[in-house]
Amino acid sequence: MLWRPPGVYRPQDDTSLLIEVMHRGGYAPGRTVLDVGTGTGAVAIAAARAGASGVTAVDLSLRSAIATWLNSRLHRAPVTVEHGDLFAPVTGRRFDLVLSNPPYVPSSGGMLPRHRKGRSWDAGPDGRFLLDRICDGAPSVLTDDGLLLIVQSELSGEEATLERLAAAGLTATVMARSHIPFGPVLRSREQMLRERGLLRPNQRDEQILVIEARRSD
Repeated sequence: MLWRPPGVYRPQDDTSLLIEVMHRGGYAPGRTVLDVGTGTGAVAIAAARAGASGVTAVDLSLRSAIATWLNSRLHRAPVTVEHGDLFAPVTGRRFDLVLSNPPYVPSSGGMLPRHRKGRSWDAGPDGRFLLDRICDGAPSVLTDDGLLLIVQSELSGEEATLERLAAAGLTATVMARSHIPFGPVLRSREQMLRERGLLRPNQRDEQILVIEARRSD
């Protein structure tokens, strides 16, 4: 059970898939971990429980940072919480494993909400506002043999992420895929997404995926 104040992302299928991949691959034990866009702290707490040597969680939302701090204490998980934008709070530090479940849902406008619940999923017209920034910035916080695990939707461009990571000097692989029925957010945007050609005819579910990236040899 996690405390979640209004406006903080509720852990859902994408959160569970990221945690499942982390556990299945044995990514966390003995590693220093950074959870970017931590929300309630679900992923950070899971990494700590899995045996990470240290976990830092970052979120731009002050409510999320507070929720993660409280949840990590309630679950007795040693997590350091930082409030700020993506990698800015950990500038100069390096981590063995970077985890992220960022907002990735295509939205109608180019301006992202700062103080509404939509900030938990809105990611610009192509859904890539934060995905691109994470792909570009990840090498600056990864150790030489560090790894990135990031979750996203097919609607925000699988190939675009792979290409962006390659341009940043990382070799990327899709580690897991899962189909989930449209939730309330996608149902409310179904017409818009169809008009943009992001949904197939009669498509009623969304594929989410977890991508691993590491430094190219």
